[in-house]
Amino acid sequence: MTQHFRYELDMKLVPFWGPFGVRPRHDGVTLDEQGLRATFGFVTLETTLDNLSAAHITTDYRWWTAAGARLSFADDGLTLGTTAAGGVCIHFVEPVPSLLRRKGHSALTVTVADRDGLADAIERAVAQRE
Repeated sequence: MTQHFRYELDMKLVPFWGPFGVRPRHDGVTLDEQGLRATFGFVTLETTLDNLSAAHITTDYRWWTAAGARLSFADDGLTLGTTAAGGVCIHFVEPVPSLLRRKGHSALTVTVADRDGLADAIERAVAQRE
């Protein structure tokens, strides 16, 4: 079953996520039998379900660290952000490459509107594998 999770949009932050070509009605995170696909305008990240290891909700970001497509200063993580309200941090078994880092990312944070739904769906996919 395909599940699509759209981004939560903070219109005050459009100058930071808009230049990436984010399409509010289309972009987000899709989870299906094939795997996970996160689209953020021209930035895309894809991986198989077997490569998902965990997911957890994070909240209360500083706006300047939450908006746009950006690399983490602490590790090799990638953020695809449209709001400072919160997101889901998705961890991978093996790093997943993107346009911003060909060596790959060990985690991806996405600011989807249904954070609980995405985190639960990933945790179910991981549990089914074990």
